Amino acid sequence: MNIASLSERSRIWRLVAQHVWQRTLKWVHGGPVFRLRPFTSVPSRLLIAPQDLRTADATNAADIYGGRFLFSGHLVETQGRSPFELQVVHEDWQRELHSFGWLRDLRASDSQIARQNARALVEDWIRYSGRWHDIGWEASVVTRRILSWLAHSPFVLQDGDHEFYRSFVKSLARQVRYLRQTINETDDGVERLQAALAITAACISMAGQGRFARQSFRRLDHELMRQILPDGGHISRNPRALIDILADLLPIRQAFVSQGLEMPPSMLQSVDRMMPLLRFFRHGDGALAHFNGMGSTPSDLVATILAYDDARGAPPVNAPHSGYQRLSGTNSVVLMDAGPTPALGVSGDAHAGCLSFEFSSGVNRIVVNCGVSPKSNPIWRKVSRSTAAHSTVSIEDTSSCRFLSEKPFGHMLGAPILSGPNDVPVEREDDQAGSRVTASHDGYAADYNVVHERDMRLSGDGTVLDGIDTFQAIGDVDRSQKFAIRFHLHPGLRTSLLRGGSAILLVCRDGEAWEFEAPGSEILLEESIYLSDVFGHRKTEQIVVAGSLLETPSVSWQFRKTATAKLSRRGTSDFDEIEELPLEEDQKDGEESQ
Repeated sequence: MNIASLSERSRIWRLVAQHVWQRTLKWVHGGPVFRLRPFTSVPSRLLIAPQDLRTADATNAADIYGGRFLFSGHLVETQGRSPFELQVVHEDWQRELHSFGWLRDLRASDSQIARQNARALVEDWIRYSGRWHDIGWEASVVTRRILSWLAHSPFVLQDGDHEFYRSFVKSLARQVRYLRQTINETDDGVERLQAALAITAACISMAGQGRFARQSFRRLDHELMRQILPDGGHISRNPRALIDILADLLPIRQAFVSQGLEMPPSMLQSVDRMMPLLRFFRHGDGALAHFNGMGSTPSDLVATILAYDDARGAPPVNAPHSGYQRLSGTNSVVLMDAGPTPALGVSGDAHAGCLSFEFSSGVNRIVVNCGVSPKSNPIWRKVSRSTAAHSTVSIEDTSSCRFLSEKPFGHMLGAPILSGPNDVPVEREDDQAGSRVTASHDGYAADYNVVHERDMRLSGDGTVLDGIDTFQAIGDVDRSQKFAIRFHLHPGLRTSLLRGGSAILLVCRDGEAWEFEAPGSEILLEESIYLSDVFGHRKTEQIVVAGSLLETPSVSWQFRKTATAKLSRRGTSDFDEIEELPLEEDQKDGEESQ
């Protein structure tokens, strides 16, 4: 047994022990004793309702009134029964039902029938699940339900009688008490921070919570300071975390102001840090780069969040604490993952994509990572986290990280990263000619005695992206070991081989064209799949440059813009009406010789 496996086994057993201990504490704090204990401390009234920033869809109100609940891709028709009576097998459907996020859809319809329907469904939940429900009382579900009930309480309580008002507030307070008692047993990361936000929101919104306020505010301050890095990133390194946290944090910050309360010191600092980094991850079309668990971008929510950004300055070029780099040139943007593996406890959604990058020009995304599937499917989740699903180098079709396998502890602990890139040195140069980033990682050092280094330069005008992938041997390297450099292409591109397969033409929907080449290397165009699409999975293509580690210690490649967009009429082919860009003299000479 080697040292690496001993270290991994140690991490696994530490996770198991921590999991058992947390489950024990959760049973003590929120188990049968909590459920049987009478609850008499009922707040007299609600003081304020924090705003819900998430977008509503009023058309869903009619379906809900008709007993048709479409959640997480599953449609359930209740046939006149309460949805909380049903024994539905889809756990994700139940989580969305019990989270009550759909209250915003009922509220958006702004009708008397919708208000009555909302009150009836809240009463049903209190009747059937108010004491306990295996999924309805999961910490993350309780958090979302508390925030939803608080935000939409004016809508739910309007025209309701005193008995319903008291029942609503009593149930809400009971859920807050449960979350307060079990917050230490929630999963570390975003879930725990959101639980702290929900408890804080309740302290501000409900009367008679003064004795809990100081402790709740202090806990929120602690979680923000611990989880939000100095550059604004989250400790999980997931860009999606910024959206989820800000969507809850901003309304609570406004509630502090409205109530004239002193905010925790870290609240303003965290918002000021996260806003620029949210801009950092955006491409020209507004979508966020697909790194470490980021799926399709909720563009409407991102736009709402960014409306709260008073500075609205240019995004930073460097996020050293989060481990990301941004190269910009005119309208072109390159975003690169140049950071180590997140800590074990927050790596459950992290990917093996070290040194992967995404590349866009204006509103056209060109090189992407496959992203995250919206489908709750363990197979697709495993695929999306692999190195092969990212625009970077994989060796022997293995990932640069080792994930906890499904057996025997995967079902219990999820799939955190047990080992991966730890040493990721980064150098950056910025001048008038452009921006250059050189980074390497040791994710393959233990198994293959190779360190992967990637050197990328984006020209100042954004028309040329040059890259060099180098494989540095740090020991004996097996002659049979192969590498593959993948460049996953956005499904909006059309491709064709040029010059006998030595180059590839990439044409965007608006006619903008780019050319890829890797001199001295064989270029393959293979099938790929784009997972992070709002319309589901989409077929796409990937450029693959493969070779032997010993025979090809480095590979140079280039993306060069060859045409700007110029589509003049509907129905024009993507390859028509293309305006060529002027070539440099050495490029002209090269084409004439060919």
